[in-house]
Amino acid sequence: MEEGSLISHLLELRDRLLRAILAIIVVFIPLALVANELYEFLAKPLMEQLPEGTSMIATEPHAPFFVPFKFAFAVAFAVTIPYLLYQMWAFVAPGLYRHEKRMVFPLMVSSSALFYLGIAFSYYVVFPLVFKFFANSAPEGVAVMTDISSYLGFVLKLFFAFGIAFEVPIATILLVKIGVTTPDALAQKRPYIIIGAFILGMLLTPPDIFSQTMLAIPVWILFEAGLFASRKFIKPKDEDEENEEAEFDMDAEFEAAENQLETLDSQPEEGP
Repeated sequence: MEEGSLISHLLELRDRLLRAILAIIVVFIPLALVANELYEFLAKPLMEQLPEGTSMIATEPHAPFFVPFKFAFAVAFAVTIPYLLYQMWAFVAPGLYRHEKRMVFPLMVSSSALFYLGIAFSYYVVFPLVFKFFANSAPEGVAVMTDISSYLGFVLKLFFAFGIAFEVPIATILLVKIGVTTPDALAQKRPYIIIGAFILGMLLTPPDIFSQTMLAIPVWILFEAGLFASRKFIKPKDEDEENEEAEFDMDAEFEAAENQLETLDSQPEEGP
């Protein structure tokens, strides 16, 4: 019984992964046709800050061809994030309580929206400020000409950092909802949260104080937003939820006992 259940779970996991990969490929194909235009849009914040007469460069022979396709694939992955989260939820849903399932859809929508908001914030707010600072701080006689591969790695790292950092309200609400902590306890740890935000900025962004601060301050503000939402919307478990969890646990124990009895009954009796 246990072996069959494990195999069925592995088969379902395989199907979910295949659907996720197929979704990324389906979105990537049309984006690949406009890969150069997508990269031009990505490079716009830097190009607007470069000194007149300078441009980006490619230091590798294959870079002008492959770099736009890499960015198109990254865009395809970002676009399919809601579907990927749905596949993840569909895989774990059978093991969730009823009230936990009701939370999943709002969390999926809000987490996806916050991830996209973090990417938009980095592109429209952080990039112009950071690139202007870098371009104007170049020493006299140094021509600022960024390699396209290095630029792609730099901006993707910032996109990922800000997208993940903007999930702080979701993490805060989940910690309160599952009972790990309380809003009052989190409020008391606010100084440590602020220090942690700057440490997170140091780890997730390139090694310059400017981009670290641009990440740390929104993380702090989003933590305060998550703290406010947890106070406003998260209520202690009511009696129905506690009864539901107890009933779910009893059913799981009963099913496990039945499986054990069936296993014992199927074993051959030993001879005298």
